[in-house]
Amino acid sequence: MSVIAFFFYLFSSILLASAFMVIAARNPVHAVLFLILAFFNAAGLFLLLGAEFLAMLLVVVYVGAVAVLFLFVVMMLDVDFVELRQGFAKYLPIGGLVAAIFGIEMALVLGTWKLTPEALAVGKEVSKATAGAMNLRGLGMILYTEHFYFFQLAGLILLVAMIGAIVLTLRDRPGVKRQDVMAQNARGRASAMEVKNVAPGQGV
Repeated sequence: MSVIAFFFYLFSSILLASAFMVIAARNPVHAVLFLILAFFNAAGLFLLLGAEFLAMLLVVVYVGAVAVLFLFVVMMLDVDFVELRQGFAKYLPIGGLVAAIFGIEMALVLGTWKLTPEALAVGKEVSKATAGAMNLRGLGMILYTEHFYFFQLAGLILLVAMIGAIVLTLRDRPGVKRQDVMAQNARGRASAMEVKNVAPGQGV
């Protein structure tokens, strides 16, 4: 057995075991920790395939942001998961029906999927354009040359989505002090300062 095959079986077995423990663990904190372990092993498999960009994406984005954020949310909110599981049996038939429909759709997709000649031609053009370059360099050459406008458009859409989420959650609530920059800039000396004559032995 070669070294690559050994690491492939090692990463694959740990990935399958940790993925099963994500759905089997009773403690949600343990489930998130098993999810982080699954992400790391999936990143190892991507490294074996030569896709180091996807491997670093899994580690930086999913492990460093999504999984850790979810872990902190679970630990800080102190959700009563026993109460949430009380109505599990009631929704089991609907969940089983949705899972069956999803399985049938996946079987139809995988059974009728085929690679068209147009897709093969695009793949050959991409391989010619990035010949002799590393994975990250070739990806950068494709993104910032042929697909530059689409890449910028995707970033603009994400920026608009982020601003929209902030605007939707940023609401004025009574009793909460907020900073008003326009009112602060419009203040003059008369409104900013007030002289009071305090009698001896008395407060303001």
